[in-house]
Amino acid sequence: MQSRPQSRPQSQPPPPHPRRFAWASRNFRIQTAATVISGLGNAGAPIATAFAVIGNGGSTTEVGYVTAARLLPTVLLLVIGGALADRLPRHHVMVAANLFSGLSQAVLAALALGGHAQLWQLLVLSAAGGAGYALYAPAAEGMILKSVPQEHAARAFSVFRMGQNASQIGGAALGGALTAAVGPGWVLALDAVCFLIAAALRFFLEAEAAPAAGTSMLRELREGWREFASRRWLWVVVLQFSVLVACVGAVESVYGPVVAKERLGGARDWGLAMAAYGVGLVVTGLLMVRWQPRRILLVGNWGVFLFGVPALALAMAAPLPVLAAAMFLSGVGVTVFGVNWMVALQQEIPAEMFSRVCAYDHLGSLSLAPLGIALAGPAADTLGLSGALWACALISLLLSAAVLLEPEVRRLARRTATDSPAAPATEPAPIP
Repeated sequence: MQSRPQSRPQSQPPPPHPRRFAWASRNFRIQTAATVISGLGNAGAPIATAFAVIGNGGSTTEVGYVTAARLLPTVLLLVIGGALADRLPRHHVMVAANLFSGLSQAVLAALALGGHAQLWQLLVLSAAGGAGYALYAPAAEGMILKSVPQEHAARAFSVFRMGQNASQIGGAALGGALTAAVGPGWVLALDAVCFLIAAALRFFLEAEAAPAAGTSMLRELREGWREFASRRWLWVVVLQFSVLVACVGAVESVYGPVVAKERLGGARDWGLAMAAYGVGLVVTGLLMVRWQPRRILLVGNWGVFLFGVPALALAMAAPLPVLAAAMFLSGVGVTVFGVNWMVALQQEIPAEMFSRVCAYDHLGSLSLAPLGIALAGPAADTLGLSGALWACALISLLLSAAVLLEPEVRRLARRTATDSPAAPATEPAPIP
């Protein structure tokens, strides 16, 4: 009797290799790509706008007015943008805002290329760009924070910021070089094209579940305000940033370009300094992918101490390499704070109120920026350019120290997988 052949063991297929970024949803990838593209144009646009004003014979004060004109509608419309983002599909809001911003930048570019841009036109079109940002920002933050699970939040936000900040490097360097080589109009035209491409990408974002309807916008804004005001750590930091952003904005949008024109090589050198800032953002983003500090706001605020370093370098008439190093350190501080701040918001704020709370965050942080930037020119006339820069640096340092007096800022802690979602993410106060 013939023996039956033994059956061969079935080979098991090899286990699939986990994707390197398995946590990155489709919406996260699209939103990150669109942010990189729009950021590429946006990084060069402030440089181009400032030198468009200067090229038309504008003064330091007029540079401040044009920058403030962009911020004022941003402040006024942010809460409306937050309410709309919690009521409507967020990707629709972002697409509409990008299209509007692209159109306003295209008109501004045409005027700059024609060489006939008047101050009132620059003011109106800068204001239009600010309105577009006010509608875009709350929806964008809500989309990116909802697109990743909480356990991967720090990694996702670091990757997102690396992409966002890498575009700062290329955009600032390209914007400065193009402004010096062919004039600011082409940089503004590039910004308009980037907005349109970003809008096209965001059109393909997967729609979120439709928000529940039935309540008035005014009631929703009140609910968002109660959520914002009930968290002391949140409004204390926002109060700090209301003054800090005004100082940093005056330095980067007004004093920096003026100092670059008077003491350095003009738009090209200021573009290189802004690119060094972008390098600081990206390098620190690589660190933040792995570094997950327990006390998120305490560590984040140590980064805020670096925000005033560029003002010190400009006040001391530092050469370009020293200024670039100062801008690099500022970029380090921005990323350290920014990633930890996004983690704090995601773990503490309910998803259904997220865009409204982010809108109040932006509103408070930018509330004094239009006034501060508009007064940058008069302050330089009164104190001298170096005196105004020293004042900005000192204010930034004092604010960074003062916010650490708030216990909730020092104690707010990162939740781990074993923490209860309902439990407060603050470490217990020491027993006296």
